[in-house]
Amino acid sequence: MTWNLQRFLEVLKPVIEIVHEESWGSALSVKLNATFGPGSETFSEIAEACRSGVEEGWMGVAGDERRKGGRVLEPAPATHNLSVDVVEIADITGPHHRHPGGEVCAVLPVTVGACFDGNPEGWCVYPPGSAHYPSATGGRLRVMFFLPGGAIEYTDADATLRSGST
Repeated sequence: MTWNLQRFLEVLKPVIEIVHEESWGSALSVKLNATFGPGSETFSEIAEACRSGVEEGWMGVAGDERRKGGRVLEPAPATHNLSVDVVEIADITGPHHRHPGGEVCAVLPVTVGACFDGNPEGWCVYPPGSAHYPSATGGRLRVMFFLPGGAIEYTDADATLRSGST
């Protein structure tokens, strides 16, 4: 099966509709995990698209073996003004940043048991105004995330991936 940005966007559409309509908090995380969580066809397709995009290069991620990422889709009407970013990180804590409009993440472990900010495989939601040092523990993982208007504010001077990536 061949992946590209258009096919990736098609897989994301039902997720984007829920993310767009709901308040960004713990209830959204529960709903996403119940509807599109690990083991679902949609989650599996998102994971496969992100694997393909990172490994084959069509997602345009940049960086090194411990932290690479990039903006895959800019905010647009087709995404209800949400950007879509993908990062791949391994046993690292990234630069501190704030989410003015929130952040919705799909945690996609490459290494079985790897976690993002302590969250295992599945969906996690950061409400508007939240901030963190993103961390990968237990090995390598990919994180696909939505940002309203693509907004992210780096607060850490050592931020090296400022193109909207965690």
